[in-house]
Amino acid sequence: MIVRRLGPADVETARDLNALYADAFEDPGTYRRDTPDDAWLARQLAKEATILLVAEIDGRIVGGLTAYELAKLEAARNEIYLYDLAVAEAHRRKGVAIALITELQHIAAETGAWAVFVQADYEDPPAIALYTKLGVREDVLHFDLPPLPRP
Repeated sequence: MIVRRLGPADVETARDLNALYADAFEDPGTYRRDTPDDAWLARQLAKEATILLVAEIDGRIVGGLTAYELAKLEAARNEIYLYDLAVAEAHRRKGVAIALITELQHIAAETGAWAVFVQADYEDPPAIALYTKLGVREDVLHFDLPPLPRP
């Protein structure tokens, strides 16, 4: 298994990762393969603060994660938000997720991040078990606030 970080030349791989997310999360509406366009994806992949990692076996994606580096203003430090993590069903419980998270933790150390944080749904016991094994649990509430146009 090879874990690697995607860059601006990896647009098709990013699309394949979105397809994996669509399957793993049973959410094809959010993770459509045909959007966004190539130029937009390449711009996102070029940003240092956007971290896309894939785990590949024989050139095929078996897992991946999306994370974002967030600069803090209260101190000269940053933190990394692990936003999406998925492993193809046939490759679960084989160390793929841990390999991806470990690489993210290495990137966090290299960028000077003071923490990597992730959220899990109460209805996702495997994710909760994985993250509990790797870190400290905090019970918090999450709210989605809609953007509002100016009047």
